[in-house]
Amino acid sequence: MTLTLAMLSALLPATIAPQQQGGRPSPYGGPPGAEQMSMEEVAANEARHLKDIRQVTFGFAKAGEGYFSPDGTSIIFQAARWPEPTTLQAPPEGWDAYQIYTAELIPGAEPKLVSTGEGKCTCAFFHPDGKSILFASSHLDPALEDGSAESDGQKAPAYSRSERYAWDFDPHMDIFRAEPDGSGLVRITEAPGYDAEGSYSPDGSKIVFTSFRDGDADIYVMDADGSDVRQITNAPGYDGGPFFSPDGKSLIYRSDREQNDLLQIFVNSVEGDDERQLTDNEHVNWGPYFHPDGRHLAYATSEQGHFNYEVYLLDAETGARERITYYPGFDGLPVFSPDGTKMMWTSKGRTADETSQLFIADFVLDPEGDAADADEAP
Repeated sequence: MTLTLAMLSALLPATIAPQQQGGRPSPYGGPPGAEQMSMEEVAANEARHLKDIRQVTFGFAKAGEGYFSPDGTSIIFQAARWPEPTTLQAPPEGWDAYQIYTAELIPGAEPKLVSTGEGKCTCAFFHPDGKSILFASSHLDPALEDGSAESDGQKAPAYSRSERYAWDFDPHMDIFRAEPDGSGLVRITEAPGYDAEGSYSPDGSKIVFTSFRDGDADIYVMDADGSDVRQITNAPGYDGGPFFSPDGKSLIYRSDREQNDLLQIFVNSVEGDDERQLTDNEHVNWGPYFHPDGRHLAYATSEQGHFNYEVYLLDAETGARERITYYPGFDGLPVFSPDGTKMMWTSKGRTADETSQLFIADFVLDPEGDAADADEAP
C-alpha cells in the first residue's frame, strides 16, 4: 500500500479502542498534578456518552472538521493527502494544505475531492436540502498563478510560546458554493480580507460567517446568495466559528473578546442584540456546536493541557458541563448528526500513525435517562 492513496472513508468497526492499550497510564488523563488514568478508566469514562467509537478517515496526511449531510448518510470534511510520488526530494510548498472531500458513510466508499485542489480550503458545510455545499478557499489568490503564494495549510490552532491560541487568517480566503460533486462553483463573498467559517441556517436561506472586512474578525449573516450582509458582532478581538441553533433563532460562536489569545464561547440572537457568555476561564474554548435539542452544545477546551484538547458537553440553560472525551491527545471540533444519535469529531491521539483523523460514535445525551428507560422496558 502506498502513502499516496486515501483508503476508504466509512463506518467500520472500531479500529482503535482504548481497552486495547492495556493498563498503560495516560499522560494526558488530567491537568498537571492530576492523577493519571489507565486506558481502562479512559474507556469507561468515554462509554457514558460515546458508544462504538470508530475511525472514519484513513490514509490522509491529516483530516478533520467534518459535518454530516442533512440525511446523515454522508459527510463533508477537510483533508490533505500525502505528497505524490514518495521520493527523497522535499515535497512541494503547500502540499499539506487542506482541500474539501465528501464521502458516503458506507463500507468501501471512496472520498471524493470537491474543491479545486488549489490554494487552501476550510470550513465546508452542506445546504439543508442536500443539493449544494459551501466552503472557503484561497484558490483565487493571484499569487498562486506566479508561484509566490505562501501556503502552510494550517487550520487547527497553532500554539505560541505562551501556549495560547493563534490562527492563520488568509486574506485571500473567500466563501464559495458548489454542487455536492464540486461542479458549478460560485463565489459568494468578494470583500477584501478573510471570509470563511461559514455555515447555513436550518432553512438554508442564510449563511453565518466570519469576516475581516472591517479590519477585525467579526460575525456576519448574509442571504445564501451573498446579498444583504449584516454585521452581528462589533467588538475588538476575534469572533469566529459561528453556527445557527436548530431553531434558527440563535448563533453560537467563539471569541477572543479579551484579546488575550484565549477563546470563550458566546451565544447571541440572530439580530446580534442578546449576547451571552457561556464560558469564562483561562483556557481556549472553541468549536461549539449545538445538539439538535437546541439546549446542549459540545465544544473543545484546553483545560486538560494545550496538547490534549478534550470535548465537553454544556447545558446552555443551566451552565452544567460534563466531559465527553478522555483519550490522550487532541479531541476537538465535535458535531452531531441531524437526529442527534451520533457525534463526529477530529482526533489525533487515537490514530496508530499519530495523524489527525475523523471519528464517529453513537451518542447518548442522557446516560441516566437511557438506563432508566432500559430498566423500565418490558
